[in-house]
Amino acid sequence: MIVLSAFLHHVAAFTLVAALAIEFMLIRNELTLANARRLMAVDAVLGAAATLLVVVGLARVFWFEKGAPYYFANHAFIGKLSLFVIVALLSIIPTIEFLSWRKAVTAGQVPQVALAKLKRVKMIIHIELAAIVLILLFAAMMPKGGLV
Repeated sequence: MIVLSAFLHHVAAFTLVAALAIEFMLIRNELTLANARRLMAVDAVLGAAATLLVVVGLARVFWFEKGAPYYFANHAFIGKLSLFVIVALLSIIPTIEFLSWRKAVTAGQVPQVALAKLKRVKMIIHIELAAIVLILLFAAMMPKGGLV
């Protein structure tokens, strides 16, 4: 079960990163009906991957790995988890925006989005990607408990 949980955790993490990278590329292009549909679909995959990542990650912490006392005493883990929560909270903004497009997209229309809103969504996706790089740094630091 430990190997399966590690495998699922890694698949979810890589799926999340891939979905976020695809969102990053799509949001840079002109907003068309096709791109709006793609962004909505990719964001759904991102949400599913994040959910799986949290569920499997917490299962690993509490039941399959070194145990909660080890992880919650590990500063690198706390940093990694904190950044993940920040990214999750930030991701709510693009998700709400993409969900607001549903009516227009269903009607076969390009969503009308204010330039400032689109710019904010782009910035948030950039921040999420940068935070993921830091999450990877914290993950690399975890076996030693911090910087060594």
